[in-house]
Amino acid sequence: MWISIPFCLLYLVALGGNILLLFLVRAEQNLHEPQFYFLAMLALTDLGLSMSTMPSVLAIFWFDIHDVGLDACLTQMFFIHTLSSVESGVLVAMAFDRLVAICAPLNYTRILSHHTVVCLSGAALIRGATLLAPLPFFLRTFPFCGANILSHSYCYYPDMLNLACGDVTLSSVYGLVCVLCTFAVDAIFIVVSYMKILGTVMKLGIQDRNWKSLQTCACHLCTVLVFYLPLISLAVLHRYTQETSPLLYTTMSNAYLLMTPLLNPLVYSLKSKQIQAALRKRFGVQRVVAGE
Repeated sequence: MWISIPFCLLYLVALGGNILLLFLVRAEQNLHEPQFYFLAMLALTDLGLSMSTMPSVLAIFWFDIHDVGLDACLTQMFFIHTLSSVESGVLVAMAFDRLVAICAPLNYTRILSHHTVVCLSGAALIRGATLLAPLPFFLRTFPFCGANILSHSYCYYPDMLNLACGDVTLSSVYGLVCVLCTFAVDAIFIVVSYMKILGTVMKLGIQDRNWKSLQTCACHLCTVLVFYLPLISLAVLHRYTQETSPLLYTTMSNAYLLMTPLLNPLVYSLKSKQIQAALRKRFGVQRVVAGE
C-alpha cells in the first residue's frame, strides 16, 4: 500500500505538468508557433499514456485488484502502443522543426505552416492507429491456457504474446515489423536530423542565435532520450532475457510509461525561456536576482 503514495504523486505531477503545458500553449499568443504546437501534441499524447495505464496501476496498489478482463486488456494495450507510436512520430516532427529552423531559417514560415503542422500531427496519429489496429485482433484469435500472469501492471503486446497458446509466429513478426516501421525509422530520422543540425552549426560558428537554437535542440534531445531509452531497455528485456528479476521488469515497465509524461514538462519548463516567460506572466513567478 505504501508504494501507491509515490506512484499517485508521480501521476498527479505528470497530469498537472502536461495540462499546464497545454494551457500555456493555448493561452499565450507568443507560443503559437510550430515548435510549441508540437510540444502541445506531445503533452496531449503523454496525457493519453498516463490515463491509459493509471486505472490498472492504481487498482493494483489501492484495491489489490490483480485481475483484468481480456477485452479491457486488449483495449488498454491498443491505446498504449498507439500513443507510443504517435509520440515517436511527434518527436520526429519536432526534429524536423529544428532542422528547418537551423538549416533553412529564411524558409521556416513557408515550410512549417499551420497546414504542415496539422498534416504532420495527423500523419503520426493515422500511422500509429493503422499499423497497430490489427494487434488486438491477432491476440483475440489465440486461446490463453496457461497461468496468464502478466509481467507488468498494464497490458503490453510482447508480454501477452508470451502467454498465448498456439503458433504466434505471424503475430510476432507483424509486431517486429511495426517496431521497425515506427520506432526504428523514427530514430534513424532523428539521428540524421541532428547530425545535419550539428554540421550546419559547426559550419556557421557558435553565434548567439545558433547557441539559442542548440539550447532548444538540447531540450528535444533530452525528451528523445527519456522516451527511447526505457522503450529500448524494455524491448531488450522481453526479447533476449528469460530469467529476469520481476523487480527489474516492473521498474523498467513503469519507467517506460510513467517517466516520459513526468519528465517532458519538467525538461521544457527548465530549459525553454519562452515557457519560463509564460509561467512568470501567468503565475507571477519572479526571478530572484542576487544582491536584491
